[in-house]
Amino acid sequence: MIDKIAKLIIVSFALFRHAVFAAEFSPPGAPTQNLLEHELELHSNKLKTRVVRINLPPGFNSPLYIHEVPGPRYVVKGQVKIEEGAEAHVYGPTGVFWESGRWMRIENVGSEEAELLAVELTPAVAVEAAPVQQK
Repeated sequence: MIDKIAKLIIVSFALFRHAVFAAEFSPPGAPTQNLLEHELELHSNKLKTRVVRINLPPGFNSPLYIHEVPGPRYVVKGQVKIEEGAEAHVYGPTGVFWESGRWMRIENVGSEEAELLAVELTPAVAVEAAPVQQK
């Protein structure tokens, strides 16, 4: 159990580091690979970050929904199809994508359980948002 928690912390830190910080923040001489880059406008100078593990059983297919917490997502294992707006992409292990907060659907298109890590970035101080209505 400790090994899994340590692995989760290391992988999530690496994902967060690649998603938020530029390559020049890497240790000198260490090889790096930019997995994801996304510009983000912050409404607060304080952020609350949370790393969430998501397990999707084989055949899982969500209804259309909005996840209001944008951020990078990392596929640990399995195959997931992400439909967001008019685009659809399939991601396998080590796949990285940005969930933007638009209408989306997620489906486990593999034959095994899929596992994702979601890094959530929210203002540390609550910001009022309009209620979300499902289509």
